Amino acid sequence: MERIRIATRQSPLALWQANFVKDELERHWPDLVVELVGMTTKGDRWLKTSLSKIGGKGLFVKELEDAMLDGRADIAVHSAKDLPAHMPEGFTIPVLAFRAEVNDVLISPVGNVDQLPNGARVGSSSLRRQAQLLFIRPDLEFVPIRGNVATRLAHIDDGRCDAIVLADAGLRRLGIVRGDVYRLGIEECLPAPGQGALAIECLDNPDILSVLQPLTDPQVAHCVRAERGISAGLGADCSLPVAAYATLADSGQLTLRALVCDPTGARIARSALTGPDPVELAEQAVAELLEQGAASILASAKH
Repeated sequence: MERIRIATRQSPLALWQANFVKDELERHWPDLVVELVGMTTKGDRWLKTSLSKIGGKGLFVKELEDAMLDGRADIAVHSAKDLPAHMPEGFTIPVLAFRAEVNDVLISPVGNVDQLPNGARVGSSSLRRQAQLLFIRPDLEFVPIRGNVATRLAHIDDGRCDAIVLADAGLRRLGIVRGDVYRLGIEECLPAPGQGALAIECLDNPDILSVLQPLTDPQVAHCVRAERGISAGLGADCSLPVAAYATLADSGQLTLRALVCDPTGARIARSALTGPDPVELAEQAVAELLEQGAASILASAKH
């Protein structure tokens, strides 16, 4: 191929990710012409409604897939955590790689979670984050916020919220350094499946797959596929309160932690398993979660 076009949303973080992949492709293929095709998705336009009520984070993906189907773009770059568990027919994710920090962070001038005042207003539209923090601090009041990173940070800087919760990876990639950022351990707030990793999506085209092959990272892909197996097995999209995080030991054994939580934090089903195969491990974890009532917990989150 002489040219490859990357479909991308136009938020600062999405553009950073697309440009990062552009640089990687040009590094491996010096003669390749790489272009960005910027577009605005429904998820970017509908900022006043919770994602869980309007179709989940798949709203950030559909227009990019349409651009590939009609020939305007060849690949799309996503945050892996934003991709639905099941991909449309004809599409594939050959690259799951470039994983940054997986943790969430609390941003607050007051301090960490334990130091927030009683009834503190915390900005987050993520049911996963809300539920886990409410399990620790049931007195917290959550305020739905959406938009790009700068828009969310404004809720702290102008005093509308006492704290907000974001992914650490986004702050790092945008080079945002603040003195009021507190890292949440995975025992406090287990991340979303795929959090911190980049995903490259394309149609099942041998020429494109060949160009993308040098960007693959089998270790990251192994972990993220186990994590995505939790969402797929539960039939949950990425707007529901499902969390999963896998690590890979030198021995080749995966450790997969997963949970499903009621949005109020009152009920949490947890699983922690070790094994070599990401598909089998995810299936076993899903079975454990279902035994603990995960189906009814997710049903309550949809209402």
